[in-house]
Amino acid sequence: MEINGEIVNDQVRYADLGLSPELMRAIDKKGYVQATPVQGGSIPYFMEYKDVIAKAPTGTGKTFAFGIPMVEHINPESRDVQGLVLAPTRELAIQIRDELRDLCAFKEGVRTVCLYGGQPIDKQITQLKKDPQIVVATPGRLMDHVKRRTVRLDKVQTVVLDEADRMLDMGFIKDVTRILDLMPKRRNLGLFSATISREVMDISWVYQRDPVEITVRADEENKPDITQYRLDVERNEKVDTMVCLMEMGGYDRVIAFCNTKNMTDRLAGLLRMRHITCEAIHGDIQQRVREKTLQKFREGQLRVLAATDVAARGLDIDDVDAVFNYDVPDENEYYIHRIGRTGRAKRHGVAFSLVSNITEGIRLDDIQKNTGNNIQYVHLNAQGELEPGKK
Repeated sequence: MEINGEIVNDQVRYADLGLSPELMRAIDKKGYVQATPVQGGSIPYFMEYKDVIAKAPTGTGKTFAFGIPMVEHINPESRDVQGLVLAPTRELAIQIRDELRDLCAFKEGVRTVCLYGGQPIDKQITQLKKDPQIVVATPGRLMDHVKRRTVRLDKVQTVVLDEADRMLDMGFIKDVTRILDLMPKRRNLGLFSATISREVMDISWVYQRDPVEITVRADEENKPDITQYRLDVERNEKVDTMVCLMEMGGYDRVIAFCNTKNMTDRLAGLLRMRHITCEAIHGDIQQRVREKTLQKFREGQLRVLAATDVAARGLDIDDVDAVFNYDVPDENEYYIHRIGRTGRAKRHGVAFSLVSNITEGIRLDDIQKNTGNNIQYVHLNAQGELEPGKK
C-alpha cells in the first residue's frame, strides 16, 4: 500500500486503531481482527477529518474504510444529518446501508436511511422524518428529496463518494457537484474508487483540500487467486459449453455477465430450460424483484445469477465459485470487476470467457494486454474435459 506515494506497512489490527468499545464490539461480532490495507490506511485520516482519495481493487473492504470513522463521529443526540454516502446504484446503496447498520449495532441512537429510485418516495419521506444521522443515497433520488425539501444537508460533516469512477461514468456529475455545493461546511470528503479517472480527479481538485492519496495495488497479497480461461466456441454453443463447464467443475454459485439486458434475460431462460436455477438482474427489473433475486442467490436458492455490469456493480457477493463472461466486456475495467467476484478471501476462483467471433477475440486480447492478466487458451475435448490450446 502507498500513502502519498510512499510504501507503508499495511498490516494493521482493528484493536490498534483507537476505536470505541461500541465499534470494537460490532467488528468483533463480524469476526474481523485484521483491517484490510485500504481500511488501515484510510481510517486514521478519516478520524482526523482529513480528505482522502483512495484507489483500491473491488472486494478490499472500502465500506468499512469510511464507515467505521463515520459511525464513530456521529453524535446520537443530534437530529441532523451528519454523514452522507453517495453510491452509483441502488444495490450498492442498500449494501452500504446494511454494513453501516452492522457497525451501529452497539451505538444506540444512530439511525441510517437509504434513498434510491424505484422505491416509493413517500416511504422514504416517512423514514427521513425519524431524523437519521447517516444518509446513503443515489445522486438522482437525493436531488429529488433536496428539491422537495424533505432532507437537509447543511450540517453534514463527512461526505463519501463510493465507486466514484462509475458514478461519474454513469452521468451523475451534475447531481454530484450540486450536492457537494450544498455542503460548504463539511469537514471532509472521501473519494473511493477502483480506478481514478480524469473525472474523479476533477472532483478532487475542486472539492478536496490537500487530500491524502491512498493506493492499494492489486499485488500478489491483494490480488485474488483466479485462474482465467478463454474458450473459442460458436455462438449457439455458448450455453451448452457453460453448462458443461459448470458440471465439470461442480460450480454451485456462478455469476454470468452479459453486455445487454436482453441477453441476461435470454441466458436465464436458456439455463432454466436446461434445469439450472437462474434469474437475471438488470436495470429494467423492478427494484423489489432485484432485491428478492439477490437474496435467493445469497441463500443458495439460485445456482446462477445472470447480470449486466451496471446492475452487478458493488454487489457484496464474494463467495462465487466461478465467473462466466458470456459476452466479452466492452471495457478493461469491466473485466477486472467481473472476475473480481471470485477468488476473494484467499479462496481459489475461476473465470471463463466465451469467445464466439473475431471482435470478441480482439477485445479479449486487448484486455489481456492492458490489464496484465494471464488468460489461458483452452478447449473442451470429446470427454468434456478441459485441454490446453485452441480447438
